[in-house]
Amino acid sequence: MRETFRGGQRVDPDVLIARLQALQRFLGAVDGQVPDAELVAAHTVVERAGTRLALSGHHTVVALAGATGSGKSSLFNALARLDLSPVGVRRPTTGVAHACVWGQLDGASRLLDWIGVLPRHRFVRESPLDGDDESTLHGLVLLDLPDFDSVQRSHRLEVDRLLGLVDLVVWVVDPQKYADRVIHTSYLREFHRHKDVTVVVLNQADRLPPAELPRVLGDLRRLLDADGLEGVPLLPTVAVDPAGLDGLRAELERTVAERQAALRRLAGDVDAVVAGLDPLVGPEPPRTRPGDASARELTTALAGAAGVPTVAEAVERAYRHRAVGSTGWPLVRGWRKLRPDPLRRLHLPGGGADAPAESLVAATSVPDPTAAQRSALNLAIRAVADRSAADLPAPWPAAVIAAARSRLADLPDALDHAVAATDLGMDRRPTWWRVVGALQWLVTLAALGGLAWLVLGYALRILGLPALDYPELGDVPWPTVLLLGGLLAGLLVAALTRPVIRWAARRARRRAEQRLLTSVGSVGEKHVLNPVWAVLARYGEAREALREAARG
Repeated sequence: MRETFRGGQRVDPDVLIARLQALQRFLGAVDGQVPDAELVAAHTVVERAGTRLALSGHHTVVALAGATGSGKSSLFNALARLDLSPVGVRRPTTGVAHACVWGQLDGASRLLDWIGVLPRHRFVRESPLDGDDESTLHGLVLLDLPDFDSVQRSHRLEVDRLLGLVDLVVWVVDPQKYADRVIHTSYLREFHRHKDVTVVVLNQADRLPPAELPRVLGDLRRLLDADGLEGVPLLPTVAVDPAGLDGLRAELERTVAERQAALRRLAGDVDAVVAGLDPLVGPEPPRTRPGDASARELTTALAGAAGVPTVAEAVERAYRHRAVGSTGWPLVRGWRKLRPDPLRRLHLPGGGADAPAESLVAATSVPDPTAAQRSALNLAIRAVADRSAADLPAPWPAAVIAAARSRLADLPDALDHAVAATDLGMDRRPTWWRVVGALQWLVTLAALGGLAWLVLGYALRILGLPALDYPELGDVPWPTVLLLGGLLAGLLVAALTRPVIRWAARRARRRAEQRLLTSVGSVGEKHVLNPVWAVLARYGEAREALREAARG
């Protein structure tokens, strides 16, 4: 009975290389975002595949793997037709890997160096007496592995290492232990993604009565199907009878001729790694930046932490202070200068991006945020991260949260600098201030002129000189008209401009507040949103790269 698996498609080397490059891009995208422990297998496959593809493509490495007493060493010697590997019943029989190369050894030396087979355990299956008998196997590198059930742990570790490097594995079982739980649960079941490069042989088939052989093969096939190895070649072998190796030899000849085993093995490794990494990516990442609601909440929280309400209120008071100083009575303006400017008290002179550099300060005197404001900022940052990573699989939400908080320590200085650098619109005097100020000077001068005129008349009268003849407006002398009219006009102008000043001050406050919100919003975008978006972009790159690695 001979069953062979022919369902495997040919693997295009260019497609395999493209998949490995995509896997490499995935690893670059998730570097620092995903725990290294979850990426060990992927790094191993990329490194191993790169090395294997760089080595001989004309050789196929086939390993005989089995338990103690399965007869794999006898099978190894029978295929080589030489006594190369020690045969016995003591445990363990095979302690190190032996290699037999069909063809010239030189071409396989680098490959065996990489696999780790010592030079003294390498043999060449070439003899002038063979003629062309062995030419169909030229390029075969056959390994006899240590027993996977060895009592020595170092042997088991060596088997596990070598199984990850070879191109095709021939699992050797015997009629007594073909159903052993260890080989099925620990090894065969793990090779379900490598069906194209897996062969199972029931060795020592001559120990079974002819009528029992089909039943045992059928039971073994059932177990293999349960392991996910449907369709893998299942061959009976007899190491002591050359005819009992015909099926296995034909399978090896076909494998060597195709030169596909290494590519199929690497493709299966990529499939297994991609399947293991698939839970790390899920839905598409958001194609826009974090939602407007999150951005608005973040800007509001940043504004509170930056003292925007305090600065905006200072702008309103500073506007009134400066407007009254420019439009009030000139005679009392000096008193107002004795009162500190609200903006200057915060080290915010009102200069901005287009103001002289010396007017900008490294730090303001805006009050530090309260505990409530700091808490609100932390909640807003967490809300941005949570909404951005709402549908992402682990560990990306944690990476997004870490990115959102990555520059939290820089926020106070950045906010302070943003407030200090914001053009509050207070470095320019409105034209109407100048007009009203000139009018105040005019009426003040009129009042002073009337007062001087009256004083001059009184002085002449005291000195006994001829009195001045004051012109009159009706029954009121002009000096009195000028004095009282100037005083009343100044009061009237001041009274009329006060409501205008209050309205303009509120308008200046709103304008400054909007500019401050824009500035702190830019800080939030740079220090919070951009890091979050960078993680989402890397998630998108990783997702696309893994999809590319899964294709083919």
